[in-house]
Amino acid sequence: MSDDLLDPVEMSATPLKPNQGGAARFIATQVSAVPDDGESVQLGLYAEKSYLEYAMSVVKSRALPQIEDGQKPVQRRILYAMHELGLMATAKPMKSARIVGDVLGKYHPHGDQSAYDALVRIAQDFSLRYPLIDGHGNFGSRDGDGAAAYRYTEARLTPVADLLLGELDKGTTDFTPNYDGAFQEPVLLPARLPMLLLNGASGIAVGMATEMPSHNLGEVADASIALIRNPKLSTAELLTYIQGPDLPGGGQIISSHKDIASAYENGRGSLKVRARWEKEDLARGQWQMVVTELPQGTSSQKVLEEIEELTNPKVKKGKKALSQDQVQTKQLILSVLDRVRDESGKDKSVRLVFEPKSSRQSSDDLMNLLLAHTSLESSLSINIVTIGRDGRPGQKTLRDLIAEWIDFRFVTVTRRCQHRLGQVDDRIHILEGRLLVLLNIDEVIRIIRHSDEPKSALMAAFLLSERQAEDILEIRLRQLARLEGIKIEQELSALRAEKTELENLLANPAAMQKQIIKEIEADKKKYADPRRTLIEHAERAVAEVAVVDEPVTIILSEKGWLRARQGHGLDLQSLSFKDGDSQLAAIECRTIDQIALFGSDGRVYSIQASVVPGGRGDGVPVTTLVDLVAKTRITQMLAAKLGDWVVLANSSGYGFSCLFDNLLSRQKAGKAFLTLEESETLLRVSTFVPRETSLVACLSTAGKLHLFAYSEFKQLTGGGRGVITMALDPKDQLNAITICDGLTLTINYTGRGGKAQEWILNENEMAPYIGKRAKKGKPISTAFKLPGF
Repeated sequence: MSDDLLDPVEMSATPLKPNQGGAARFIATQVSAVPDDGESVQLGLYAEKSYLEYAMSVVKSRALPQIEDGQKPVQRRILYAMHELGLMATAKPMKSARIVGDVLGKYHPHGDQSAYDALVRIAQDFSLRYPLIDGHGNFGSRDGDGAAAYRYTEARLTPVADLLLGELDKGTTDFTPNYDGAFQEPVLLPARLPMLLLNGASGIAVGMATEMPSHNLGEVADASIALIRNPKLSTAELLTYIQGPDLPGGGQIISSHKDIASAYENGRGSLKVRARWEKEDLARGQWQMVVTELPQGTSSQKVLEEIEELTNPKVKKGKKALSQDQVQTKQLILSVLDRVRDESGKDKSVRLVFEPKSSRQSSDDLMNLLLAHTSLESSLSINIVTIGRDGRPGQKTLRDLIAEWIDFRFVTVTRRCQHRLGQVDDRIHILEGRLLVLLNIDEVIRIIRHSDEPKSALMAAFLLSERQAEDILEIRLRQLARLEGIKIEQELSALRAEKTELENLLANPAAMQKQIIKEIEADKKKYADPRRTLIEHAERAVAEVAVVDEPVTIILSEKGWLRARQGHGLDLQSLSFKDGDSQLAAIECRTIDQIALFGSDGRVYSIQASVVPGGRGDGVPVTTLVDLVAKTRITQMLAAKLGDWVVLANSSGYGFSCLFDNLLSRQKAGKAFLTLEESETLLRVSTFVPRETSLVACLSTAGKLHLFAYSEFKQLTGGGRGVITMALDPKDQLNAITICDGLTLTINYTGRGGKAQEWILNENEMAPYIGKRAKKGKPISTAFKLPGF
């Protein structure tokens, strides 16, 4: 490495403060950078400043749209470049390559492909609710097909683009030099409607992102007018005008009005959207379901791929066979769906046809199954983050968006009126000079013919301004005709009336408000169209499989094989296992029950009893039903009803109680619930019914019994380690724990000869063992081996 690369960095003598901590922080504090001006600054501060500048550059110059015109810089530059090229809606389309070249050469010095991609998106009617560019050629499809290269496509602006560009030349916006100072570009476009709401936006910046759906122009216009008339309206009141998102591809929003309102009031949320379909009756009682509209971001190709994956599943990475879920889903789909085909084309942008297995089955069941397993039902994110009027990025509500645009619109119209008033005054000034010339035409001609400096002579003779005198000298002879004087008087009359109107608008806020409302209503009448997306609340589709309620016994082996046997009271001694394997646990339950599986690492997994395969075999590995963490195994099972209470404890004496519901999880990977050290094991899990007299009973391997009031026990709905239940000697461990009713307690033990026996303690016999929580117990008097409850 050359020395000149090392010169800018030098060691600083700045001491490290004790609370700054960390090697990385130490380096950042101790190393200094020397900028071009020669002043030394700490490298940490220099890096922090540079990163913040970069982050703000990404936020403001790339990813986030402006609240005023709803455009990102690249979009604004594309539209302005097309405006300057004269590519209005009535113009002949121009090659996209020429447009991209102008954008890059004059305003946006970045990659040509990125600029072309932005142009393509503005032209796609399935991406924008109101496309701003009219694309000719292949501009891609919603199935993910890319656009043709820019040398093959042509483009021009759409009529809707006039909402952004129509007032650009009327003094409505500031202009700034481009990257090399050779050209000027607008800072903002004078949007006549809130374009950010109309077309939405999507972008990922540094530390923030935006995701905003499109809305209906007529509804947005009505909401804007309502807020102009009554600035005190809340977001909830504005939602009486704006029903919700209006997506380019239609579809249906099934979220409740409460969820929609919450998303707009908080500036973020998630709505449920689904496809729209219709049932087509065929000959001989046959029928088929036809999907005609898809949710935003979903394509026909994506749905077909998902159905292919469901009906022809592949073994997951790290697995040797298909999981039970994959097999069940495949059988379920194939039992109701015969075939699916894509008939989308030029006439129908979306037409997915689903043929049922039998005409006698329910069409609702077929669609419910497809909605539950494919992207025909999905989520629509709302995250309203944009750059506000103050130039700062931030989260906005629906009211914030419209209110800030209204403020921008008032400023824009005021600037337009001031600009026009200046033009009118200048034109009146010119025409008054011309009218004076016509009244004294002979004298004017004489002065011009005989004067060495006619401009000065005219100014002195008729008290003209320099501007008027210059205009008279440049006037054509044909404009001195008598008929021209009549035209001047008519134009002067019209201009003076316009001046009065403009001055009234600028001086009278009520008149300005009325004018803006009038313009919004005119644009609404010209551009508004019917809503495409239906908003109708419906429950989210859930694939449910009917399960017969019958008794079943679930058996788990030591090596993790799981199987089911019909009925209760089975002779478990007659069960056979693989070589070297044996029974670990067996529980009696019903097929509709949920089963909690406890891992050796403290994770808890849940399955339904009905998914455990039956038959005479050895069952299936438990890993086909749940995703176990590597090097862990299932140590216990528990079947209970929702609402049942469960007691959990480990061998070190820590425990707590929770509801059985808290153990359940929809994830195959389960959830971390118990905190277990390497040397600790989970004791047998049991259920109980809490009562006022309930006692927690603890029994150690050394034969000590301790009881304390259940009110001292801890309830942890989210799991954890719990509290110490019983103080243990150094070599002692907790052997069993249960919660009794406080009236009787049964201790199971092995007596002489290995015979299983029970010792039942009544209320009086339990009294000597009752104390406070976390106290040492007392030895029980009966000879025992491996005691338990």
